[in-house]
Formats: sequence, C-alpha cells, structure tokens
Amino acid sequence: MYTVKIGLPAAEHDAFIKASNSTNLLQSSNWVKVKDNWRHERIGFYKDNDLKSSVSILIKPLPLGLTMLYIPRGIVLDYSDTELLTFVLSELKKYGKSQHALFIKFDPPILADQSEMLIKRLENLGVKWSGLTTDMGDTIQPRYNAVIHQESFSEDALSKKTRQFLRKARHSQPIFEIGGTELVADFAELMKKTESRKNVSLRNAAYYTKLLETYGGDAFINLVKMDFGKLLSEAKENREKLTDSLSKAKNEKRVKSLTSDLEMMDKNIVALTEAVTTHGAVIPVAGTLTVNFGGAAETLYAGTDTAFQKYYPSYLAWYEAIHHAFEMGAQTLNMGGLENSLSESDGLLKFKKHFNPKIEIYVGEFDLPVNRFLFNLSKLAYKLRKKMK
Repeated sequence: MYTVKIGLPAAEHDAFIKASNSTNLLQSSNWVKVKDNWRHERIGFYKDNDLKSSVSILIKPLPLGLTMLYIPRGIVLDYSDTELLTFVLSELKKYGKSQHALFIKFDPPILADQSEMLIKRLENLGVKWSGLTTDMGDTIQPRYNAVIHQESFSEDALSKKTRQFLRKARHSQPIFEIGGTELVADFAELMKKTESRKNVSLRNAAYYTKLLETYGGDAFINLVKMDFGKLLSEAKENREKLTDSLSKAKNEKRVKSLTSDLEMMDKNIVALTEAVTTHGAVIPVAGTLTVNFGGAAETLYAGTDTAFQKYYPSYLAWYEAIHHAFEMGAQTLNMGGLENSLSESDGLLKFKKHFNPKIEIYVGEFDLPVNRFLFNLSKLAYKLRKKMK
C-alpha cells in the first residue's frame, strides 16, 4: 500500500537522504533556507509505512500566476522499482497541479553511463529528458563534476608537481584558519578579487554568512594567510648572506651567479616591502567555503588573490579544505562543476586535476510535464526565469 505525506518533517527527510546512495547537499532540508527566494515543500512517499522516497522541492513563480517546480539532485528513490517510480511521479504531478505548475524539473546525481534503463523508464512514464547537453549553462546544475573520494586521497598520491607547489606554499610562512562567520569578511574580499578577475558576479558576505549559520558545524571557511612581515625579514637576512658570499667570491662564474641571485632578492624585497606597506604584515591570500552533508561534502566557493600566486596559496587552501572535510567524516568532496568539453585548455580543469578527482558525468535534467497543453510554452517561460544559480 502506497501513501504520500506532504510536509514531511525535516529530520525524517534528512535521515532518508543521508542513508541513500544519492546523498547530496542540495537535497538537504536546510538548502531551502539558503534559497529563501523560492517557496518550498518536502514530500515523502511510503510503501507499507516505510519511507521509500523523499523530495525537497523548490517552487519558482512564473508569469501569469504559474510556477515551475525543481527538485535539485533528486528524485531520490530506487529507479528500478517501476511501481514505486510510477506512484511517485503520479503524486508529484498531482502536487504540481495544486501549485499551478507547468512542469517539474529534476536532475538526479546518476552517472550518464549507468542511465540507459533509467531514461527509458522515465520516458515511458511521460517524462522528457534534456539529453546529454554539451554546454555547462544548459542545465541548472553542472553535469560534469570533479569529485574526490576519501579512500583514494592522500598527499603522497598527488603528482610530483603538486607536491612541489604545496612545499613552496608551506615555506612561505602560511597561517591556517578554519572557522565560521568570523572569517567571512576576509573570505568575501578574496571572492571579490576572484569575481573581478573572472568578470563574473558570485555572492556577497551576507550569503556566505547565511550558508555558515544555516549549516553550523557542518560548514567551514578555510582561510590561508601569509606572514609577509616574516618573509620580508627572511629576505633581508638572506640578502646579507648573499652580499657576504659575493664579497668573498673569487671565481668569475660564482660571482656572476651570486650577482644574479642578489638582483632577484632585491626585487623580492621591494615587492614584499610594498605588500607589507599596503596591506599589513599578515595578508589573506586564499580561501574556500565547504559544507558537509551526510558524508558528501561540497566546496561551494573558492577565492584567491592572484597578486601572490607565486606562493601557490590556492593549492594549499584546497588541500587543507579537502583534508579537513575528510577529518570531519566526509567520504567524498565535490570540487564543483566543469565545462562539458573537458578541454585540456580549460584552466579550471587543469587546476582541479592536481588533486586527482574522479570526473563524474551525470545524466542531466528531466522534465515531468504537469500542464501538457502549455508545456512547450513553459520551456520559454523557464528560460526567462532561469536565474536561479
């Protein structure tokens, strides 16, 4: 006997999602608090009083009093159970009608190469598949994701070049801070620099604060600062040593080498002096914001000040974020979406590959038409309102 419960308690919903094989932050009950410009609902589907599926739905207004419903990284259920799937889709459609929805969009985190039967089952039940879209902007959530698995992650397993970058960063007087809202101001400034560099609009301090307050101990900012005051002192000490060595050098080749080193050191001292004068002795240089839900962590935002990129702070920030997430109990960490082309010229892909992620390619989006007559027109209305990321 199948039953449905609209207004499922958050704790029951979260427990089900965490116990599933499709745990995802976007299906956590708290995500609707972050996306508070949407209305929302949680619905549970039972078989013989046993919860078999649960969805957290976002509801977006469209023109003319209509809506669209979106189930991010859902529907979570056993798609091989055709009877259950039929019931869930039927009840969702009924709920959609009560909300004057044109369609219900969902994008389960199911790998594309394991989805042939899933697609056929859904299409047989009247669901429309968007196909294997080729552009990252074609879907609300990226189909291509860089995911690190805890059991295969270690510093020793990283490439020689990546380990070199980490060593250089660690020799640059880094200061690590892991915390919450007290780090937002510095982190937000780093994100502004990232926005400016990439010519994109991301989020602001209020949004980062909301994420941290909503998820509490499951969310953290990892901030890397560098003590340029100490680096300047070290550089000055090294300059004295170089000057002394140069005064004692007799070999012409040795003199030439030391003179070159001294010129480089002087340039470094000038740069460090300028940095300390402008920004102070300790400067935030890179940071990440990560949320862990049920063992599936996501680094949602990462920022760096490229004025100091020769110290490789972003590598250190990401490494420490990944390491801390796994210490918190996460089994996976999603580094975020990638362009669908996986082009070797993609700088973001090149960077993320330094941490040995698995490139997980998901099946994409499905639409369950609620108002079939207006469904084609609804696709146009959806595009007009597709400002939800």
